[in-house]
Amino acid sequence: MSILSNSGIFCALTYFLLFEQSFVGHGDSVNEIRTQPLKPSLVVSASKDESVRLWNVHTGVCILIFAGAGGHRNEVLSVDFHPSDMYRIASCGMDNTVKIWSMKEFWPSVEKSFTWTDLPSKFPTKYVQFPVFIASVHSNYVDCNRWLGDFVLSKSVDNEIVLWEPRTKDQSPGEGTVDILQKYPVPECDIWFIKFSCDFHYNAAAIGNREGKIFVWELQTSPPSLIARLSHAQSKSPIRQTAMSFDGSTILSCCEDGTIWRWDAVSSSSSSSSSQV
Repeated sequence: MSILSNSGIFCALTYFLLFEQSFVGHGDSVNEIRTQPLKPSLVVSASKDESVRLWNVHTGVCILIFAGAGGHRNEVLSVDFHPSDMYRIASCGMDNTVKIWSMKEFWPSVEKSFTWTDLPSKFPTKYVQFPVFIASVHSNYVDCNRWLGDFVLSKSVDNEIVLWEPRTKDQSPGEGTVDILQKYPVPECDIWFIKFSCDFHYNAAAIGNREGKIFVWELQTSPPSLIARLSHAQSKSPIRQTAMSFDGSTILSCCEDGTIWRWDAVSSSSSSSSSQV
């Protein structure tokens, strides 16, 4: 990726969407949903009700609820599937922790969900009460976490994204140490609920800040390398979330003022600007 530039004017399109089904279970707001990359039928959701839930979108059942004695003690803000280990997920929230959970013990319930033909409400949903690892990397709300291989990227209100490695103790589930591997500075990013995104191969991460700017970091280099710093005179509102295309060539940002901005990668000889919805 070089400089990101103008993608042109958006056309107004009308889509007719067919409502398929609704998944009922959470007792409060849903803050994030993610899809299992190896089994797209599986979706995980993080909620203000202090729980994470695993769903099968084809049969409509709630398979697992990650909550209870060892669960989050405040609103869950983000959750992510491990990219290659389908048993593991990571979640984080307003209790300042990142928790890593394993579904391995409960996998028969996951397999059962694919052949379920009765009412979704009759499915024997299981509780996963204890995570396999609890990390206190941050001292404030943790509002976004993503796996980078077996490492974890997470952020709080500290003007940075942190890359760290969980080191678990086999004999004591939930206990372990954290090795901080790298930090990616993000100036003026000291408010909570600002989420970063990565391309499919996790070569880069894009994150906005409270001044409407976007920082794009290369993830596969050490020391950290800033790929691009994106700004526009009309983008001054906090950017709450970004989304990167499969190859990282396009970045979308959602702003607090209700605007959506799109940035496309172009050759370094082109000027830098953006398009707005």
